[in-house]
Amino acid sequence: MLPVKEKKKVVEKFRVHETDTGSYEVQIALLSEEIDRLASHLKKHKKDNHSRRGLLKMVAKRRVLLARLQKENEKRYLATIKKLGLKK
Repeated sequence: MLPVKEKKKVVEKFRVHETDTGSYEVQIALLSEEIDRLASHLKKHKKDNHSRRGLLKMVAKRRVLLARLQKENEKRYLATIKKLGLKK
């Protein structure tokens, strides 16, 4: 789990409006941060299959959210993947 301070920074960076905490952009950004943390953990602990399964579930959820955002609003989708440095 992300520490509260880091989570707040991510939410502030990707929110759509002042009280936004759950838009697609915020959810995708939080998942991306968590995925990065877990990936670095798995580089050290190669046999941690329980965490690997969690990582795969997070990647799948992020993919679904990205697909929904792309279908709903192409501009916001492109801006989000550009900010996060993700491939299409």
